[in-house]
Amino acid sequence: MAGNTETIPTDVLWGGGQSPFSVTYGKMMMWFFLVSDALTFGGLLTAYGFARATSEDAWPIGEQVFRALPGLDGQYPLIYVALMTFILIVSSVTMVLAVEAGHRNDKAGVLKWLGATIIGGFFFLGSQAWEWSHFIHGSGGGFQLAKEVTVTADNGESFTLAEGEMIFMDHHFGHLAEPWSEGDANTVLTQEDGHITLTQYGEHEHSAQLHSLTFNKYVENESHVSGDEAVKLWNARSEVFSFGANLEDSEYAVQQTYANFFFFITGFHGFHVFSGVIINIIIFLMALNGIFERRGHYEMVEKTGLYWHFVDLVWVFVFTFFYLI
Repeated sequence: MAGNTETIPTDVLWGGGQSPFSVTYGKMMMWFFLVSDALTFGGLLTAYGFARATSEDAWPIGEQVFRALPGLDGQYPLIYVALMTFILIVSSVTMVLAVEAGHRNDKAGVLKWLGATIIGGFFFLGSQAWEWSHFIHGSGGGFQLAKEVTVTADNGESFTLAEGEMIFMDHHFGHLAEPWSEGDANTVLTQEDGHITLTQYGEHEHSAQLHSLTFNKYVENESHVSGDEAVKLWNARSEVFSFGANLEDSEYAVQQTYANFFFFITGFHGFHVFSGVIINIIIFLMALNGIFERRGHYEMVEKTGLYWHFVDLVWVFVFTFFYLI
């Protein structure tokens, strides 16, 4: 059948010297990087999900841990985190507009929308720094029971807490009612203007209130313990734990896994956002100096946009895993 060989026209063949997919080298390398980075984040979030699914201890609920707004008292579950997320998503929109302006060689448009993207990035970074500060300093603290204690909550329901149970204190839940004072070598508990303040020497002062459902840590309908019943819990303590969370202790859960994953994954993502903001500033200055106009294209803006969209997309998954589930 040798006589049936058909010759392929040379204009159909790829002769080298340019991308067969009409993609520049720079954009292709950016995609390679983003795919590898996606695998990294995927591995981290999978490890977090596995640790949570296999944990035998209660796992903190995001809307109960992150419910503060800067400068305001009260409970605002996930409001500030939602605002952070909204601003980051809006910054993706402004980046799209910057890329579109670059396709039209519109220098003014690139500068306007890229500048808005940079502002959104700085807002997110500042908000994440505040969230970290709130997470680290905590809202109350906790201690462990040295013996079994039966207490009656304010709603009349009784709970028997076993020896070794953790009691968590959180000033958002309210305040102890009865005036009393007690102290030891490390801590002192005093009354001030109707509020009970637990002071750990060398640390910070926090308004504290005890709640009984420690074995579930946070539940939708907390049962509050106050007055003599709260004093009963405090007198049964064995070890007072530090406030907030660090790499060794955490007030948010009996196990430390939650805090470690939170610091690592959100910190890793924050580093990506910080890098993106720095890159956007560099691209902004290059556009301002007319470098892309002299090149005749704004491809660098498009490549930076790919990275920024990736960072925003990853945050959607981080937000879902840590705050919504």
